[in-house]
Amino acid sequence: MDVQAVLLHSRPGKDGEPTEGNFELSEVELPSVLAAGCVVVRTLCLSVDPYMRCRMNADTGTDYLRSWELGKAIEGGGVGLIEQSKFQGFVPGDIVCSFSWPWQLRSTLPGASLNKVDPAIVGGHLSHFLGAVGMPGLTAFLGIREKGHIRQNANQTVLVSGAAGACGHLAGQIARLDGATTVVGICGSEEKCRVLVEELGFDGAINYKKKNVEAELQSCCPRGIDVYFDNVGGDISNSVIRQMNEGGHIVLCGQISQYNKDVPYPPPLPNDIEQVLHQRNITRERFLVLHYQERFAESIAQLAAWLTDGKLKVRETVVHGLSKAGAAFVSMMRGGNIGKQIVTIADL
Repeated sequence: MDVQAVLLHSRPGKDGEPTEGNFELSEVELPSVLAAGCVVVRTLCLSVDPYMRCRMNADTGTDYLRSWELGKAIEGGGVGLIEQSKFQGFVPGDIVCSFSWPWQLRSTLPGASLNKVDPAIVGGHLSHFLGAVGMPGLTAFLGIREKGHIRQNANQTVLVSGAAGACGHLAGQIARLDGATTVVGICGSEEKCRVLVEELGFDGAINYKKKNVEAELQSCCPRGIDVYFDNVGGDISNSVIRQMNEGGHIVLCGQISQYNKDVPYPPPLPNDIEQVLHQRNITRERFLVLHYQERFAESIAQLAAWLTDGKLKVRETVVHGLSKAGAAFVSMMRGGNIGKQIVTIADL
């Protein structure tokens, strides 16, 4: 059986910006006979994330992600419905998710590569398994808990860059729930600033495209910055670090401003910024959520409880149809999303 799929048509190159032309809508053939240990799944929704940019290169630059192959289906986070099963423990009708889900309408996958999920914990909102209780939520939660060192009643100021993105808009809220006194976000539009402050409870938001970041930081963070959840890197991060307090902590989550450039990860800092880190004893350690898999179950339980109680609010930018997946990725890399970028493929 042939099914529609999105393939990697070409690579943008390490210094290139992704375009819709890098993606190709085509068809792939599924096996005619379902092998033992495998399942047939129908795709319900797909995840689009910044980390996927490095998978477009011939060399990802990491030892935990492999490159997408030219002419083969893109893969990333996905949620779907079991239609056929020859894997013990899965039956037709089960909802499953994976971080290696092909961008196809249907797929034949090893059952062992999938995790069964309970739609009830997200109120039936399946895309939350790709966002608030998926990898972005886990990254925000464990990044804050493991690297942020936020304490109740410690009068700490937390700054989040990329604050209106899938991870950032959750990280700021989690910092508040964990005891931060002041939470400020940096983002790229007035609408994003409005959402952060009016909908998500941030104390302030800075539009880096319109305002002088250093001047705005002095206004929004008069006591300095104690914790910096860094999603972007580059000049913005340099401005933040200059205003960090003695003994501060940087959660080095992402560097989206550098992903289209041929630089090592994490990119090196200018000498004057390195001196600030050293002189003020500021920690800056790379954070990789995959190092904390033993904490995933308890973390998901907490995130789901906050969702149910209304303490954690979720924003999504949703496009419909597999044919829109490539465009959604390009838009996300240009900052076109508020919250988690989702591609919905089918309803239950």
